Amino acid sequence: MRARLRPGCWPFLHAQAGYDGPAVETIRVQLLRPGARLPVRATEGSSGFDLFACTGGAEIEISQEPVLVPTGIAIEAPPGFDVQVRPRSGLARQGVIAAFGTIDADYRGEVLVTLYTTSPDVRYTVRDGDRVAQLVVARLADVRFEVAEALAATDRGSGGHGSTGR
Repeated sequence: MRARLRPGCWPFLHAQAGYDGPAVETIRVQLLRPGARLPVRATEGSSGFDLFACTGGAEIEISQEPVLVPTGIAIEAPPGFDVQVRPRSGLARQGVIAAFGTIDADYRGEVLVTLYTTSPDVRYTVRDGDRVAQLVVARLADVRFEVAEALAATDRGSGGHGSTGR
């Protein structure tokens, strides 16, 4: 069953019977080990849900070599949804990048976050409970691809990779 919410309210705070606004979908989360935490929005306006490291108390050193950081959770997204792991701007500002990733609807393993630094001079230590990435959830469009002899013309044409300016 999908709850209806008042505009501007967090889904887990203000479910209202009878509200005819956007539906709230449920993503089932399995906590795989002690210390694992549900993803959470930092603010009401956040589009992403913070993911937390679940290291069992261990510290993980991040360098330019990609490292998989455990979150201690597995998820079950509803059909028709795309769940992406994305970087957090706070880490990027420090030279630590979370690689983009997609969690397929049929994947049931642990959500792992790939972290690396942008420079050999950047060292970063992940501790248990640190926010390491964010999950962004979006509806998928139902599309199909078809072969075409030609594509519709546009002003841009085939210009890419910086062709529209700085």
